[in-house]
Formats: sequence, C-alpha cells, structure tokens
Amino acid sequence: MPEPTSLTQLNALGRDAFVATVGHVFERSPWVAEAAWERRPFASLAALHAAMVAAVDAAGEERQLALIRAHPDLAGRVALAGELTAESAHEQAAAGLTALSAEELARFTAANEAYRARFGFPFVICAREHQKEAILAAFHRRLANSRDAEIRTALEEIARIAWLRLLDVVSA
Repeated sequence: MPEPTSLTQLNALGRDAFVATVGHVFERSPWVAEAAWERRPFASLAALHAAMVAAVDAAGEERQLALIRAHPDLAGRVALAGELTAESAHEQAAAGLTALSAEELARFTAANEAYRARFGFPFVICAREHQKEAILAAFHRRLANSRDAEIRTALEEIARIAWLRLLDVVSA
C-alpha cells in the first residue's frame, strides 16, 4: 500500500488529483469526493469525512441507492469471480469471507438473495468491523427492518467503511 497522503497535501490538490486520491473511499462513487472537494480546505480528517458524508446525505434517494448498489454482495458472485475493488477484497478477506466452507457459502448466498429480494439492493455492513458469524446474524436481524430503516443503516455502514478507507490513504 502506498504512503498515505497528508491532509495538507490533499487540501492543496486540484479536483482531479483529489478525486484520484480519495475517490475510491465511497465504493465506485467518485462523485462523493468531487462534491467534497468544493469544501476544502479541511481542518481535520474528521472534517473531510463529514464533508463526504454530507455530500451523500444531500444527494437524494436515487443517488444514495446507486451508492448502496455499488457495493458487492458479501461472498457473492463478484467476489468469487475475483472482480472486487482492492478495498472490498481486503475487507471481505479480513472478515473471513474469502475462506468459507461450501455450507457457509450457501448460507451467505441464501442471505444475499433474501436481502436483495426484500430491499432491492445489497446488504452493506462494515466487514472490517465484523467476522462472518456476526455478519450472518446481522443479515437475519436486519431482514426484519423497513426499507427506509435499511437505507439509513446501509448509508451509516457505508460511512463507517469510508472512514476506515480514509484512514488508509490520508494522514493527519
């Protein structure tokens, strides 16, 4: 992994370089970094994260759903095909999702299918903060939520994922 960019360096970057540096923080959604760039300079990493989250909050439901849908299923087809972003691959591996038994894989597949059928978007959880058993339990617990509650929960989890990704690439 390359050396993190300092916050001072990041604040000095033009739009394209800024987006190239932190555009991946929100999965396949560089528009979040583009919107946050307008609010530079950032006094802290937390202020940068808050600006990015505010961009998502202001985006409207259609764009928020597109952001949620940019996330891959956990231990799903994209993961099995080796087509995850580098960040998602690392996060799923950290949660133990790349070394599932056939039975565990079947359980994840069924959970992904049930969740998508109910809500119309993939289940999102900050995999770096959970292991496979806790993720499966969260699938089942969250299936009881309303669609609106799940949209909010997914966006909260995406913000947690983004925070950890920011810590990987930007130093204070």
